[in-house]
Amino acid sequence: MKKAKIYIPNKSAMQSGLGKSIKWILEYETQDPTKNPLMGWESSSDTLSELKLEFSTKESAINYAKKKKIDYELIEPKKRKIVKKSYADNFLK
Repeated sequence: MKKAKIYIPNKSAMQSGLGKSIKWILEYETQDPTKNPLMGWESSSDTLSELKLEFSTKESAINYAKKKKIDYELIEPKKRKIVKKSYADNFLK
């Protein structure tokens, strides 16, 4: 049976905002990866591992997985702790 994980991707280190972190991704797990003996690369004949589906909500991603009978693992995003800082705080301590 197919396995997948549903998650929100992390923002890259090169971006300061949260622009692309609002979409939910359904990504299939690689089945039986093999190692190339010559180069040492990992490969697989499973083409579903190259597929990433984007959804606007978590519920729509879960409904899609249930409708297609896909075993899924839901990875909830961690809440960010936002600390408001002022420039004047640099000089008060």
